[in-house]
Amino acid sequence: MNTHRIKVLLAKPGLDGHDQGAKIVARAMMDAGFEVIYTGLRQTPEAVARMSLEEDVDVIALSSMAGSHLPFCRKLKPLLEADGLTDKLWLIGGNLPAQDHQALRDLGFKGIFPTGSKLDAITEYIRSTVRSA
Repeated sequence: MNTHRIKVLLAKPGLDGHDQGAKIVARAMMDAGFEVIYTGLRQTPEAVARMSLEEDVDVIALSSMAGSHLPFCRKLKPLLEADGLTDKLWLIGGNLPAQDHQALRDLGFKGIFPTGSKLDAITEYIRSTVRSA
């Protein structure tokens, strides 16, 4: 029986100072049995990539409410690729206008969870996607 706990890095990108939602999502992930590393506010793409590599996570998740998600993700993608983290599940949630979803998918973010997404939907998506990998 596989006893591997899914390990998630949850980061707040850039100058985004809104973290209440991220903390709620982190709690839901912990309640679902995941190991969660919450980075706190104002992370750089370099810091997210470094922590993801050092912590050997299964999931790299961003919570963005400030509208800077596309520039941040465009800087993060090559860093994750350079560190060999393309096999990890990349997620993003928060204030994500529908017109940005395809650009985020094209950057490699498979899970996109706009404001109002159900916590169970997020945790079940992670569980089913990581287990099937």
